[in-house]
Amino acid sequence: MPNFTRRQLIGMGAGALAASAVAGVVPARANVTGFVRSTVARMILEEKVGQLQVQPVYGTDPNADDARNAERFGIAKAADVIRELHLGGVIYFAWTNSYANGPEGVCELTNGLQRAAMETRTTRGKGKPVGTKTGVPLIIATDQEQGIVTRFGPPATQFPGSMALGAGRSVDDARTAAAITGEELRAVGINTNFAPVADVNVNPDNPVIGVRSFSSDPHLAAEMVATQVRGYQEDGNVSASAKHFPGHGDTAVDSHYGLPLITHSRDEWEQLDAPPFKAAIDAGVDMIMTAHLLMPALDDSGDPASLSKPILTGVLREELGFDGVIITDALDMAGVREKYGDEEVAVRALEAGVDILLMSPAPLLARDAILEAVRSGRLSEKFIDEKVERILRMKHRRGIISAPLCDQAAVDDIVGAPEHLAIADAITDRTVTLINNDGTLPMSVDGKSVLVTGWGVSTTANVKAALDAAGATTTRLNYTSPTAAQIATAVAAAETSDLVVVLTHQVSSRQATLARLVHALVATGKPVVAVAVRNPYDVAYYEASAEIATYSYSPVTTGALVRVITGEVNPTGKLPVDIPDPDGGVLHPFGYGLSY
Repeated sequence: MPNFTRRQLIGMGAGALAASAVAGVVPARANVTGFVRSTVARMILEEKVGQLQVQPVYGTDPNADDARNAERFGIAKAADVIRELHLGGVIYFAWTNSYANGPEGVCELTNGLQRAAMETRTTRGKGKPVGTKTGVPLIIATDQEQGIVTRFGPPATQFPGSMALGAGRSVDDARTAAAITGEELRAVGINTNFAPVADVNVNPDNPVIGVRSFSSDPHLAAEMVATQVRGYQEDGNVSASAKHFPGHGDTAVDSHYGLPLITHSRDEWEQLDAPPFKAAIDAGVDMIMTAHLLMPALDDSGDPASLSKPILTGVLREELGFDGVIITDALDMAGVREKYGDEEVAVRALEAGVDILLMSPAPLLARDAILEAVRSGRLSEKFIDEKVERILRMKHRRGIISAPLCDQAAVDDIVGAPEHLAIADAITDRTVTLINNDGTLPMSVDGKSVLVTGWGVSTTANVKAALDAAGATTTRLNYTSPTAAQIATAVAAAETSDLVVVLTHQVSSRQATLARLVHALVATGKPVVAVAVRNPYDVAYYEASAEIATYSYSPVTTGALVRVITGEVNPTGKLPVDIPDPDGGVLHPFGYGLSY
């Protein structure tokens, strides 16, 4: 695969970006203050409060009725939701159908939503005109972390994710991955990416972060976070959002379903959790996302960090000096809803220092609660103005104000461009980590019979396709949680195969049957390549002829896996975490990795 430099990459993309000026060019900054102040001065309170919310809206056509919009907002058309709630931004997911019509459809959706937001019209209150809608373009956001959290799928260029890049150890590769991702997002009008993940995954049992983190080493994580911030913002021209402050890396509880407790001391937080966030701030990150968790060393009130003034104002703003936009993690997650109602959560988050409420599950109640808090004097309008000013400065700086629309005619030249795909393959090749090898690898599979089994319907299919392309005759048996009978079937198939490739996914007590499958296949005496396609910690639960960690199961990763198996690629990835021994101690240390 070609080994393009970042400079070559940017050169490749420059022509496409120049041809798509509506995709956003950072404007001159001389008039930022004047623009921000004059815009806020024209806004009525409802418009200001609207800027503080980013919400999902449903459907592929913003001017078509969608019952899900009616259920969430009481308004059926997404464009009318934007107009009536004066939303500051929207977030795209597959489940909102935002990506259903492919890249050009995403661009068309974005333009429709932006045009609704930019309309100017007289607003009314109690039957009389009270002001003119200011027409501020939207934040259009998504979670394109890459790897296991990827919203914008193929044909968009895919990368293997944060921990894989940590294994590759290349800041140039990390920045290039962010640059390409940002360029392709901006091409379809997405101007904000909720990435990179700045959490340091020091807990192997972490159910929510894991491979979304670059490393268990805070210095490596910090280096990667800083370079990706620059790649997204300086090269791709999308706002980055470092997450999840003050650090979500040492928990065994998923904040989507419960409220995690982080027991780090203040010194431990300074040493383990803080460095990537400090690095992001030093790199000029536009936005930081909060975590729904308890960290008593920073605030012993019992409030989650997303609602904590000592954490968000005291630590993030005053101690770390962050003057950008603070956004909550999704407010429909259980971790932030355990103590207060949704209306009170909205007001408390703002009081704590938050600027943007992400995905409040009761958007109308949240809006009304904020309006009432201002009218009652609990919050001052000046306090709201300061938040709106931060948001507008970010929108101006990122070119959202000057060029909010995307160019549908240019989308196909940018999204999934051949040079982007080649770069992604080359970067991914450098992330695969060989952890054990008894001499089985590399192995030419041309003319050989290969069994592919284990986890993942699409993943085993992709591995099979890549092996077939390399000349193998491949049998595929997909077993997510194999029964005894299925293990017996796999063993019988292995006994007539020259090579077995078995994929594992979060092996431990959660997927113990996959470990039993590996043990049974190894007992056949056939060469077995066991591949941890998500958490590298899987390899502690089995011993195979060869063991590989890929940190991701996306198609770009399965291609790299097969190139390593066949020897087309010499593996160079190094573990970005320690692999603990289930019986105690460290089985494979940070930095370990074999080559041919």
